[in-house]
Amino acid sequence: MNTRSSRSMVTFTHSFSLPGYSDDFPAGEYEVIVEEEALHGLSFEAYRRTATYLIVQGKGDRAGHTEMRPTTEKDLDATLGRDRAFANDANASEAALSPLEDLK
Repeated sequence: MNTRSSRSMVTFTHSFSLPGYSDDFPAGEYEVIVEEEALHGLSFEAYRRTATYLIVQGKGDRAGHTEMRPTTEKDLDATLGRDRAFANDANASEAALSPLEDLK
């Protein structure tokens, strides 16, 4: 079985939670590792995702520890979508609260 891994970075602008975990994660940049396996018997090269991990750096008494938190692509995408929506709502609220210019 041929496997491959890829790494990417995601940024959360607000604290967030992931399904399956009781703790909240602080806003910031996180590394994501995706593992895939080759699909054989096709006339072209194709891979199937087998695992998605969010890399979490320990804080406080866990400082110096790094954890690979298993998640799903669906849960990670949904969490990023909520973060973007929250940021867009916050920006719209701030714009709505800005003072109006005097029109002359």
